[in-house]
Amino acid sequence: MRRHRHNLRADQQLRLAAYLAQHPVLETIYRFKQRLCYLLLKKHRTRKQCEQLVPRFLRAVYQLRQAGLAQLVQLGQTLSAWSEEIVGMWRFTRNNGITEGFHNKMELINRQAYGFRNFQNYRLRVKVLCS
Repeated sequence: MRRHRHNLRADQQLRLAAYLAQHPVLETIYRFKQRLCYLLLKKHRTRKQCEQLVPRFLRAVYQLRQAGLAQLVQLGQTLSAWSEEIVGMWRFTRNNGITEGFHNKMELINRQAYGFRNFQNYRLRVKVLCS
């Protein structure tokens, strides 16, 4: 149930369909999850495409917040709080991978040195290894 539909083999799809047929409530939640995941995975969209996605997203958040299950309500509140960032993610695809890489190197330097007595020495070491 955690995989996307397009990543399931034929036998897995059959087993999932049989399981969901036995549990109709889970089937509703699973279908909703699939729609929401596909909506959140969209990237590199134009402004017009984003304008079409926003109402779908807001409708999904509203449906989550109206659900009776506490976990789904919490998810709706979380998505609502992060709505601007999600819309920005559809439009712009920049990430902070380079910054995270430098941060990892700096942490590695710190671990290997067991701490520096002088910040200037640490700074010089970071400059040498991260440039």
